Amino acid sequence: MGTNQTQISDEYVTGNSSGVGGGISDVYGEDSATLDQLVTPWVTSVASGYTLMRDPRYNKGLAFTDKERDAHYITGLLPPVVLSQDVQERKVMHNLRQYTVPLQRYMALMDLQERNERLFYKLLIDNVEELLPVVYTPTVGEACQKYGSIYRRPQGLYISLKEKGKILEVLKNWPQRGIQVIVVTDGERILGLGDLGCQGMGIPVGKLSLYTALGGIRPSACLPITIDVGTNNEKLLNNEFYIGLKQKRANGEEYAEFLQEFMCAVKQNYGEKVLVQFEDFANHHAFELLSKYCSSHLVFNDDIQGTASVVLAGLIAAQKVLGKSLADHTFLFLGAGEAGTGIAELIALKISKETGKPIDETRKKIWLVDSKGLIVSERKESLQHFKQPWAHDHKPVKELLAAVNAIKPTVLIGTSGVGKTFTKEVVEAMATLNEKPLILALSNPTSQAECTAEEAYTWTKVTIKSLLILSQNVNLHIFDATMKKELCFDYRVVQSLQVEARLTLFSMMAKNSRLARQTTVTFSLVSVLV
Repeated sequence: MGTNQTQISDEYVTGNSSGVGGGISDVYGEDSATLDQLVTPWVTSVASGYTLMRDPRYNKGLAFTDKERDAHYITGLLPPVVLSQDVQERKVMHNLRQYTVPLQRYMALMDLQERNERLFYKLLIDNVEELLPVVYTPTVGEACQKYGSIYRRPQGLYISLKEKGKILEVLKNWPQRGIQVIVVTDGERILGLGDLGCQGMGIPVGKLSLYTALGGIRPSACLPITIDVGTNNEKLLNNEFYIGLKQKRANGEEYAEFLQEFMCAVKQNYGEKVLVQFEDFANHHAFELLSKYCSSHLVFNDDIQGTASVVLAGLIAAQKVLGKSLADHTFLFLGAGEAGTGIAELIALKISKETGKPIDETRKKIWLVDSKGLIVSERKESLQHFKQPWAHDHKPVKELLAAVNAIKPTVLIGTSGVGKTFTKEVVEAMATLNEKPLILALSNPTSQAECTAEEAYTWTKVTIKSLLILSQNVNLHIFDATMKKELCFDYRVVQSLQVEARLTLFSMMAKNSRLARQTTVTFSLVSVLV
């Protein structure tokens, strides 16, 4: 060990002698050591002095004790006061609350993550309801739009077309070796904001932060990646602050070959058990990638699979209020992309399992509307392959309101990514057709939601007997379940096993009030009720 290396005590792991509440110790390893043991459970030694304080993974700021400051050669590099993580947390939260602009809070939190990782995760765990909308949707959408302007330092790995033929070497540049989870995007369909190219990095970074804070995945095992194949966003191409390749987006064979090299390099560098989550790819690429690599890699698509899981949990929760089984409902979707078709398929699978009917039959309970109107048999030949199972016999219908009146759905689900499409007339029609309509406006960010909760409550004239406190529905615990080794023992996460895992979510939340707050079953835009 050189003169600039030193060992770190276990007090460093917890941040104070009493430990950190909310799961930080679990996140960074289950081993424990006494305060007299100057060896961490996860690393033998780290750099000391000023270098130590600049490493966010090991720095804990003013929480270093006098003993540690002497041992690690940082005495004099900090003010003399010693502040526990609890005190530091209160200080940071006080400062965050002074900001009135959500993007300012986002930038402050990202700055903290880059300086003091443990404090960042403690903050996020202990204040999840307040900070979740800042770290992820809706604020992360604005952050991605302005990512070039607010970029400070790399938080993930950027792999561009310039690296074609040497992606494996690029992966080896990442300092952490034991990667278990990769969240990767090509930036083509970021939330409901469209093609943001390289600036989509905010999504993998945000997702993995939440998986660590709420799912218990070690941050050192997480790798955010942006695949930069260009962008078709003219505004970004003409922006001097844009941080990606200034060229039109690659497609076809060039795109496929680049992704093939990436997937092979990931497997070669990190092994067969690394999970690759495809995030915010365009519809045609998302379905193709999931289908192509599900038999050779451990892959997951949150938009297709994760969102479907949480929506199904919400529908199951609503059964008690509505007094109906899923098979008794008729579903109408606005939006037939990754999320819409993924949710629809999982609902059909669940109904098939409950009733014993073939899935081709249960799909007939579910109707989808895309940009050209109701998906019907007459359009089948012109439809993308993932829409074809939802083409039922019916005359063409162009408008959503007309589709509502024709299909008479009991459940209306929005995954269109287009704001204000659940108009007053549409919502009122649902209320006329149903005593207790179920309306889920799922598109994000908030500006792209089909309607707001207030609009849904007002237009359905629902009688509210108590104060309704809205919360976010997120996919975090579905991901955590998918990551568990008992589900990921093979390349393919067996679909029936996925269904069982997803259906378990509701029963878990019913028993755990904190979990219910974090992954709500009462969707923020569900107008059923009371």
